[in-house]
Amino acid sequence: MMQLTLRPSTPADIPAITRIYAHAVVHGTASFEIDAPDEQEMARRRRALIDGGFPYIAAERDGVLLGYAYVGHYRTRPAYRYTVENAVYVDPELHRRGVGRALLDHLIAESSRLGFRQMIAVIGDSAHTGSIELHRAAGFRVIGNLDSVGYKFGRWLDSVLMQRALGAGAATTP
Repeated sequence: MMQLTLRPSTPADIPAITRIYAHAVVHGTASFEIDAPDEQEMARRRRALIDGGFPYIAAERDGVLLGYAYVGHYRTRPAYRYTVENAVYVDPELHRRGVGRALLDHLIAESSRLGFRQMIAVIGDSAHTGSIELHRAAGFRVIGNLDSVGYKFGRWLDSVLMQRALGAGAATTP
């Protein structure tokens, strides 16, 4: 695996974050967005997560951002407050080189440290085996499949739901 620096994201990362996410939106099914957001919108989204107390991390090598990951609310109702949904995006030239796994492992550790108890992955497209296997390797299990809930690139797409406990999970009260 390549040497990476994992760190909290900064506003200076927004151009690279926007570029990486735009590629996922325009060319892939990891995101069900149709139009890629601009830098201003990506900065707003990042700031909202950070202001909400959620980790938003970056992976870099030699000063170049290679990927990013974050968690946010799984659902906004209060009873869900210990459950987060994760997102991991990697430069398309660097898929399957360990960047996503390093980001996800760090995100799991940081979310556990912050007291969250469950992490949900909502994986766009059941054919997205790379993301499914990444999450499985990090301790997630498939908990369900939402059939044909998105329509993109002229076809219906499923969402795969995966989950893993964080810290003590549900074994103790928060």
